[in-house]
Amino acid sequence: MNFLPNIIFIVLLVTTSVVFGIRVKKIRRNILLGRDENRSDRKGERFEQMFKVAIGQSKMTRKPLSGALHVIVYVGFVIINIEVLEIVIDGVLGTHRIFADFLGSIYDLLIGSFEILALGVLLACVVFLARRLSKRIKRFDGIEMTAWPKSDANIILIVEIALMTAFLVMNAADEQLQSIHAEGYITAGFYPISGWLSSLMGMFEASTLIVIERSCWWFHIIGILGFLNYLPFSKHFHILLAFPNVFYAKLTPKGQFNNLESVRKEVELMMDPNVDPYATPPEADPNAALPAPFGAKDIQDLSWKSIMDSYTCTECGRCTEDCPANQTGKLLSPRKIMMDVRDRAEELGRLIDKSGKEATDNKSLLNDYITPEELWACTSCNACVDSCPVNNDPLAVIVDLRRYLVMEQSQAPNELNIMFGNVENNGAPWAFPAADRFNWASEED
Repeated sequence: MNFLPNIIFIVLLVTTSVVFGIRVKKIRRNILLGRDENRSDRKGERFEQMFKVAIGQSKMTRKPLSGALHVIVYVGFVIINIEVLEIVIDGVLGTHRIFADFLGSIYDLLIGSFEILALGVLLACVVFLARRLSKRIKRFDGIEMTAWPKSDANIILIVEIALMTAFLVMNAADEQLQSIHAEGYITAGFYPISGWLSSLMGMFEASTLIVIERSCWWFHIIGILGFLNYLPFSKHFHILLAFPNVFYAKLTPKGQFNNLESVRKEVELMMDPNVDPYATPPEADPNAALPAPFGAKDIQDLSWKSIMDSYTCTECGRCTEDCPANQTGKLLSPRKIMMDVRDRAEELGRLIDKSGKEATDNKSLLNDYITPEELWACTSCNACVDSCPVNNDPLAVIVDLRRYLVMEQSQAPNELNIMFGNVENNGAPWAFPAADRFNWASEED
């Protein structure tokens, strides 16, 4: 028996798995560059949210056509992986359709289902590709959608089409080999789709059919292993990250902002009657870490969840499409915010790999990637948060960066500075003292 194909397959499987693991480990490191934040409370609600949004695809179906096609691709991707498991076992052990004897008639049902799903995925990807190439859908464009983001989406769709085609051709050759009782090809499976192709292969001899079947088998599995290693470099990593990302998404009402713990402590200290305002502060510990800034200037100041959001971003553009600031021609694009966070995390990750954790490049997320003009265009309406199919929160990044501009750099639009002064002097946003606050009522009398 020739064990060379099995050895080649095992080496390929181990190598691609190790490369995938190394890349995932780096992404995890990049996500954990962010500040710590507890998102493990209310687990029951979190699991419910994950099943509804990530597994149930509830937000995707808000757009009926693309939602339905995405569900087909999603279900096909999940279920066809059972077939991939069999292919992997066959590749390691040198067997052929190892699950057939074990599952019996259920195996026929599974293979038939896989074929129908494979055709559905193939057709859905063709439609998706045609929609993208037609350039009729505005949300697929934008200043952030440069050559790579657009190519990334097309590459995945073309690969999916090729993989599903190879799967169906492989099954068609397999069925024909079964019908002529070729050695090593047991009678197993039901082929409602590839059966149509099988009749065209009657013109080939057994040796040619074996070459076709084996070629498609190797193309299919190598394509899947290559796809696995492509995912962590692509926006399509959301296939894996969507589940934890939705699980850890914010559960509080969308309009509720969090208070900075550092600011809260300062206010409590100011309001404490037992604190002597003239007391000499204790001498600072020279070895103590520097206090965290108010808000965020760079990746390390953001929550780890905001960085996970960026790696989960599907770049679908629904957030930007629904953003009222973007609709009125302003510079803000919530999708760009997410992509900038991911790009900056990747840049810092490469710097750490090259020069160590303490290395700096004199750059930051604020200004070098995201400009104040973008940040102040945001109305904080949460339209982007509501529309995101994987529960990303671009507004959290925007608010953290704006807090830094205001509280660390005193950089705010003039209109806001006027309001801040009124609040400080009058206890209200309006430019008149508290004593005159009810003058409008006397005028009514």
